[in-house]
Amino acid sequence: MGFRLTEQEAWEKVATAHESVLTTLRADGRPVSLPVWHVAVDGAVYVRTPRRSKKMIRVGNDPRGSLLVSTGTAWAELEAVVLEVRIEVVDDDDEAARATAAIAQKYDGMFAPQDQLPAAVVATYDDMAVLRLEPCGRPLTWSNAALLQR
Repeated sequence: MGFRLTEQEAWEKVATAHESVLTTLRADGRPVSLPVWHVAVDGAVYVRTPRRSKKMIRVGNDPRGSLLVSTGTAWAELEAVVLEVRIEVVDDDDEAARATAAIAQKYDGMFAPQDQLPAAVVATYDDMAVLRLEPCGRPLTWSNAALLQR
């Protein structure tokens, strides 16, 4: 049993969360869930990924996915937001630049120094794509903390 967050509270959780879990679908329909850094801007969520990643192949085959943001350690602290999303590769250079800048600002100082990474890793991350996650419907939410406050 839980307690739903308002849509505004849900978006605040998504906007302030450090990490989320993005689920994409393989060609056979099996889900693949991976942690990502994200930024929420104007009712959409943006993530960056290497252009040659398997995630890009999965998104190209099926744009459906979900994004999970969760917080808390003890039961009384558990809160989560799940967004069903349609994932699109951002082709507009201005939109991609704004999303990239917002991600860089949010995660400032958290990226690995380029000179400490193997050349193959640097090459992989040299060609990045920006994905826009457009929510489909209302977020699925719960907050055990809010339940206890009733």
